[in-house]
Amino acid sequence: MNSETDLKQIATDLVGRATAAGTTAAEAVVREGSEFSTVVRLGTVETLKESGSKALGVRVFFGARSASTYTSDFSHEGLEKVLSSALALARVTSEDPNSGLPRPDELGAIPGDLDLYYEDVYSLSTAGRIDYARRAEKAALDFDARIRNSEGGSFDAALGHKVLANSLGFVGEYRRSYCSVTAVPIAQSNGSAMQRDYWYSVARSLGRLDPPEQVGKIAAERTLRRLGARKAKTARVPVVFDPMVSRSLLGHVFEAVNGDSVYRGASFLAGKLGQRVAAENINVIDDGAMPGGFGTSPFDSEGVPTRRTVVVNRGVLDSYLLNTYTAKKLGLATTGNASRGLAGNPGIGVGNFFLQPGTKTPQQIIAEIPEGLYLTELLGFGVNPVTGDYSRGASGLWISRGELAYPVEEITIAGNLREMLFNISEIGNDLEFRGSVAAPTLRLDGLTVAGE
Repeated sequence: MNSETDLKQIATDLVGRATAAGTTAAEAVVREGSEFSTVVRLGTVETLKESGSKALGVRVFFGARSASTYTSDFSHEGLEKVLSSALALARVTSEDPNSGLPRPDELGAIPGDLDLYYEDVYSLSTAGRIDYARRAEKAALDFDARIRNSEGGSFDAALGHKVLANSLGFVGEYRRSYCSVTAVPIAQSNGSAMQRDYWYSVARSLGRLDPPEQVGKIAAERTLRRLGARKAKTARVPVVFDPMVSRSLLGHVFEAVNGDSVYRGASFLAGKLGQRVAAENINVIDDGAMPGGFGTSPFDSEGVPTRRTVVVNRGVLDSYLLNTYTAKKLGLATTGNASRGLAGNPGIGVGNFFLQPGTKTPQQIIAEIPEGLYLTELLGFGVNPVTGDYSRGASGLWISRGELAYPVEEITIAGNLREMLFNISEIGNDLEFRGSVAAPTLRLDGLTVAGE
């Protein structure tokens, strides 16, 4: 019997046994996967990890009481124990009228191939994987004499298989694959402070990864442009967010539209459905059904099909992102964004959460700014999701007369997310997914850059 049948059989058997034990509802999730990771530093293998894992979780309901347990023991005794523990816990937990599985008519999975799984991520030998990491680091080190050290080059690969079954008759499964190559060089020049930066490529398939040499070269260029960084004068100037930084801004938007935050009142966007919350050029979309996406799956962690949800439409808040529980709390319908580990109740996760790109190139956006900041890195966690207050340590490049003039560091940018979303005056055309959250280059006005 192959593992595919095994996992499905285990999940459906567990659900059947839970139902036979008198539960009103039950679900089981089973996962198995393998991971590989290596770091090469200055040409020598520093770490090499390879692991496989298999685990399952079960959640059971007695009316409005529920509990969940998990295990990595797939023996008959292990499965008996994990189920009996869940049943015992559920009988003594307090009732929550909003808990429960989705309605039967809400369940399902997107049919067809979503372009998520490629066995070629494991096609390289161990030596071949190490060579990927070594080539990325070497390209960075060879790029310029000022690159004098390195935190390493790395190569990672992973395969995963997930099965979900529940007592309403839903049984679904999917596989996903992932690989990445990274370089983190360190540069120093004429006694100046050392600077580090990085670059990486990530893909579902080995064949779609950027060449390691290209990754190393870009990492070197990003590191070298930080040399000789100085403080900037305190000023209120336009700030251009590099895509690697603008996606963190979008991450704060996700936290604000996350149903958990909304029903608790812990979001500056709570109670704002149907209202204008951003500039008219802002369109934010969550698409868990996008083929090949890093946040794509045929169904969410409750067995509800993933979908495309327009969250912000021309600046108006159209939708929150919800699972079954938060939807009931808010009197709305799930958006197929349930996300969970093996134990506990589902939370909310992104599908592929992105800000729709504009038409201008990053160069065109920068060229229109007489004096400003091109932001490449944020530090610290000075963001209040309730009030929207925003203050982060930062570094980047100063813009003067429409050009990147010199690197700056040890500065702080401050504003408020409520206003910042209205002050996005330009959106770049350079949207690229390097994970499940993505945004293009953005220009924000009205921010204070605090330096000297």
